[in-house]
Amino acid sequence: MMTKNVSATAPLLGVNIDHVATLRQARGVTYPDPVAAALVCEQAGADGITLHLREDRRHILDADVYRMKPLLKTRMNLEMATTNEMLEIALEIKPEWVCLVPERREELTTEGGLDIAGQVDNLKSYIEALHGAGIQVSLFIDPEPTQIDAAIHCGADAIELHTGKYSEATLSQDESTINKEYNRIKQATEYALSVNNEFIINAGHGLTRANVHPIASIPGIHELNIGHALIADSVFMGLENAVKAMQAAMQGKEYQV
Repeated sequence: MMTKNVSATAPLLGVNIDHVATLRQARGVTYPDPVAAALVCEQAGADGITLHLREDRRHILDADVYRMKPLLKTRMNLEMATTNEMLEIALEIKPEWVCLVPERREELTTEGGLDIAGQVDNLKSYIEALHGAGIQVSLFIDPEPTQIDAAIHCGADAIELHTGKYSEATLSQDESTINKEYNRIKQATEYALSVNNEFIINAGHGLTRANVHPIASIPGIHELNIGHALIADSVFMGLENAVKAMQAAMQGKEYQV
């Protein structure tokens, strides 16, 4: 179970290992093994493991999820679409957390947050089914008060704020957009806590060592889920060092390999 982080130093780090599976699937072989990668991340100090079982199975496969769950020492955060198929899988595997995300087959990666406000009734029953199996639920949303209100109304245990627009702006060094999107995330966090100061607020998407510290420094952010950039770093420094380097960056520190 995820308990609320009261540390004044940095949020928790959830490592998304999807792109280890992306590399495997590029050749249709059995390596690299995302399950083995998850265990290395845990040993390096990751606070949890995130993986997205997509409907098209483009990277993570069912077998990865089933093999991984009993081996993890931290917790599993299973990202998935709100389909009947995924609900059945989650109820069987019983990850500690499920993060409900929007999903379109033609997208390269998740392009935006879930429109909770437009499907409150459906999501309520979906979340109730997950809660009935002892699974806590997070909703991946854009940093907007309307979506936050809807998430709380649905009975979610947490939200994960989509940081994609902020991250894209840092890559293009668009200072105006960086500041705008940073403030959206900060204000969304403040708003959520003003509505419910026990609500868990996570964030993620596109975060890198170069841009993570401002987001990690926002008071109230509980956990950051980071995958692509961390796995990319591991090509040059190894997976264990990549985890430790990201944790250092979250605290605004340099990490020496």
